[in-house]
Amino acid sequence: MLIYKKIARSTPDLQLKLTQARMPDSPEDYVKKNWSTAIFGSFAIIFILFSFFKSFVVFLLFPIIFFFVFSYFMRFVDVKIKKIKGQIDAEIIFVGRYLLIELESGVPIYQTFQNIAENYEAVGSYFYEIIDKIDLGTPIEEALNESIQIAPSPNLRKILWQVLNSFKTGSDIRLSLNIVIDQIVREHQILAEEYGRKLNPLAMFYMMMAIIAPSLGVTMLTVLGTFLGLNISLVILLVIVVLVGFVQFMFLAMIRSSRPPVDV
Repeated sequence: MLIYKKIARSTPDLQLKLTQARMPDSPEDYVKKNWSTAIFGSFAIIFILFSFFKSFVVFLLFPIIFFFVFSYFMRFVDVKIKKIKGQIDAEIIFVGRYLLIELESGVPIYQTFQNIAENYEAVGSYFYEIIDKIDLGTPIEEALNESIQIAPSPNLRKILWQVLNSFKTGSDIRLSLNIVIDQIVREHQILAEEYGRKLNPLAMFYMMMAIIAPSLGVTMLTVLGTFLGLNISLVILLVIVVLVGFVQFMFLAMIRSSRPPVDV
């Protein structure tokens, strides 16, 4: 449909994102898939709201709900890229040091790429692609350049760029690679320190909002209900439990997603 193509064209970097996320869909297919999912999801939300409020007015909210649901699913590619980037960055320092040791030991660059591909899962997939392209007759400089363009991790691009630069200029890669690895280590150390500073207030806020406040709130609600003769039904308690569980899940997801790759 025309609307799928129009939305895909309005996001010019969508094809690159899909490639970086290792998703085989074309931009148009990706938009179409999320459009269909958003329609079903929006109708499900509308019917849930209708079952609570018993008013047909909620159906007027469909365009707004659909917009937010569609936007949410369209960000799935960004989430997947972030996940892959995190996996790469967790290995990149070890890969850089391994690459350096292999080259200093006189191991041929092709064999070094094979060893990295076999020993490191996340980064290794990119070196497998480089090896496959070389085996098919692609010059190693071109194979490296193609991987640099699609790699979602800036740190991996730095490593590959140093290798590519050494092939182009004939310079010694060891000194420049050492500098890049040291820079990545310092960046990881800074991220770890920032995460530690951020974790303390988050943990305190989690204790207040997800544990202490709900516990005291339910206790106060029970006491007030007893004195004022309020009828606290099981449905209300179940809703409170679901809300508390949702808040706890969101906090834990937030803390987990903000954890940087710090395996140095």
